[in-house]
Amino acid sequence: MLPYTRKELTMDSMRAKGTVVTLVLVCLLGGMLVSGCSMPHGDHDGYEATMMPSGGVLVIGLTDNHEYQQLLAGEPQTHGMRSGRVYLMPGETCGRHSTEAHEEVLVFLSGMGMALIGEEEAAFDVGLGRVCYIPPHTVHNIRNGGTEPLIYVYCVAPVK
Repeated sequence: MLPYTRKELTMDSMRAKGTVVTLVLVCLLGGMLVSGCSMPHGDHDGYEATMMPSGGVLVIGLTDNHEYQQLLAGEPQTHGMRSGRVYLMPGETCGRHSTEAHEEVLVFLSGMGMALIGEEEAAFDVGLGRVCYIPPHTVHNIRNGGTEPLIYVYCVAPVK
């Protein structure tokens, strides 16, 4: 069990929401610049993938199921960024792997766990309201050490 107080979780949740909003705005603004400020028209409920015909802005709704959800697949959908939503049950891990020539950010939506970083597996508390940055060429794993599902969105981008 991780030593979070209710106040820390509330403050961390607010910070995470602010971070997610900031990331979404940066992505949307960047997409609008690339696509000439065009936005999708029509009635979209936000739960289906909606993409500009020119390959610009993309809006994807997160599913409620307990499985991995690919969000961004990389080129040609993006300029190399990949993203997905990960759902780990208590005791599960995502599997030890390396970022290789990519940097990665994890935005935790629920649960509590550990980020195990480097060959020596240095442990960092992660979970609801936390964001974890993992630099290029870093071996890592995420473990759900809590009693609830650990859900997070990862975003991986090539380092140029």
